[in-house]
Amino acid sequence: MTYRVCFVCTGNICRSPMAESVFRARVAEAGLDGEVEVDSAGTGGWHEGDPADPRTVAVLEEHGYDSGHSARQFQASWFSRLDLVIALDAGHLKALRRLAPTGHDAEKVRLLRSYDPAAGDDLDVPDPYYGGMDGFEECLEMVEAASTGLLAAVRERLEGHPA
Repeated sequence: MTYRVCFVCTGNICRSPMAESVFRARVAEAGLDGEVEVDSAGTGGWHEGDPADPRTVAVLEEHGYDSGHSARQFQASWFSRLDLVIALDAGHLKALRRLAPTGHDAEKVRLLRSYDPAAGDDLDVPDPYYGGMDGFEECLEMVEAASTGLLAAVRERLEGHPA
């Protein structure tokens, strides 16, 4: 059984493609790439078809991550095929839960930083779009920190699934 995770931010050009790339690398490092499918989307469709922001690409490549990406908008119909929908901030969390067709689907939505015990009460990954490169570096640090806990949670779910 394939476990499917989708990361969601606003336009799908900064935070969510960064999270997708980092988590896909963590899944591959763990030897789970055949069992876990990772992608991303935006709550809006303004950037559909666009590549990731050049600053996102630069930070990902500088740290050894894949940067290939094409933006798309999250669709409510995807909930039925997804196991986990990871929101990058509270606004995305609310939007996705409102979009969810059922209560079960709404329960699939989680905040990324909720998987980072060091995050405390500040669970938003700030949008780096209107700032400089330091914001993109900070975003990557937050994504990497949360990816460890997220991978552990996904692995636990995989082990709980019948073979």
